[in-house]
Amino acid sequence: MSDETRGAGLVLVGYRGTGKSSLGRLVAERAGAAFLDADAVLERQRGESIRRIFESLGEPIFRDWEHETLAAIVQDQPGCVLATGGGAVLRADNRRLMRAHGLVVWLTADLRTLERRIGGDSSRPALTALGAVGEIATLVRQREPLYREVADRSV
Repeated sequence: MSDETRGAGLVLVGYRGTGKSSLGRLVAERAGAAFLDADAVLERQRGESIRRIFESLGEPIFRDWEHETLAAIVQDQPGCVLATGGGAVLRADNRRLMRAHGLVVWLTADLRTLERRIGGDSSRPALTALGAVGEIATLVRQREPLYREVADRSV
């Protein structure tokens, strides 16, 4: 996709706990742009927490709804600062939407920082049976090539 066909938005990607929502709010405020957290939008629209969606309907349904949410934001909120869910990069169609929206920045953090930030977060579902530390290391390693593929920059 050439720069001429990319939107004016900013998309923040990365594993949970890397600061996408916190940084996104700050950047949007300073830029005078709207800020949207895709997970928060999805929860509002569906009236359930992500954890509850995972538990009651499963990850495939969540990922379908996540895609619908991203597509709607990209269409309806051009130029916004968008924080994506950590697993949004798993689908190629989501990665295309992100690039269409604008500049994509991959936020990273070392494993100890991630463990400290999210180790006790019970609002998010476990995605593996590995426990917090094992899950973080495994999923970061699995997703890293996808973050790298979609990102224009990393921080």
